[in-house]
Amino acid sequence: MGEEAVEDALEVWIDQDLCTGDGICAQYAPEVFELDIDGLAYVKGTDDELRRQPGETVPVPLPLLQDVADSAKECPGDCIHVRRARDMVEVYGPAAE
Repeated sequence: MGEEAVEDALEVWIDQDLCTGDGICAQYAPEVFELDIDGLAYVKGTDDELRRQPGETVPVPLPLLQDVADSAKECPGDCIHVRRARDMVEVYGPAAE
């Protein structure tokens, strides 16, 4: 991976306190999002394990970037946050500029 790719690496997390459980994110990017037994959405890593700790992130796979971005835009709970890993600036989600 080139230096540029590392600098622009994105990560995603979900604020479960705001999650409405609609599952739109899991429809857009089932490789990254999944509804748990509690009815809330969580991010999951390449190991297919859900990240259940508040604020826990997973990297956004580049081929799925558009799907993840669309999930953040369409989420009725405004709870999906996509940020640059290097400086924590949100690029998609409620805090994005």
